[in-house]
Amino acid sequence: MIENSKSTSDLVAEKIRQSIIIGEFANGEALKQDVLAELYDVSKIPVREALYQLKTEGLVSFKNNRGSTVSSLSRTEVEEIYIMRIALEEIALKRAIPKLQPENLIAAESALKLLDTSSNYSHWPALNWEFHASLYKAANMPKLLDTVSVLHNNVSRYLLLYLKKMDFQQTSQQEHWDLLAACSDGKPKEALKILRKHMQDALHQTLLYMK
Repeated sequence: MIENSKSTSDLVAEKIRQSIIIGEFANGEALKQDVLAELYDVSKIPVREALYQLKTEGLVSFKNNRGSTVSSLSRTEVEEIYIMRIALEEIALKRAIPKLQPENLIAAESALKLLDTSSNYSHWPALNWEFHASLYKAANMPKLLDTVSVLHNNVSRYLLLYLKKMDFQQTSQQEHWDLLAACSDGKPKEALKILRKHMQDALHQTLLYMK
């Protein structure tokens, strides 16, 4: 039984979202309300609400007379998402660097250390986002951060796959550490250059995996 101060539908949405991101629910897989209700020990009403919430985030699709499924992305859609992410995340980082506080840098470093040592691949997408978000939060642009989070979640289902199966985790982590160092040293031009390369590498690896 789900119990928390958040609404039941929000909690169900979190669980389904995480399952999509780590690949427990595959692209195109049917998401049957009665099955999900039994899985999470809730009624079908919060499940239905959660699925509609995830539809607005681009993670779930509804088809006439076929219910809901995990949405699939084309290569063109993935490329568009990364173009949007690069633009928005550069804005966030540029605004954040002059305002970074020790707690932002400590949180970002902690996420990277966990990424370095975690053997549980399913934790990688959340820790990856925690690292980036810890830096971007200093920009104090919550609406932009919410938008970036949704875009991140849409392509995170591929992140775990290419990091693990294409042995790209070490390269990705080095870029993370380089980005943190540039931010800590207050070097915005260098940090933005690293971020752009990091995102372009991620796009390239995702498209290679999809191919």
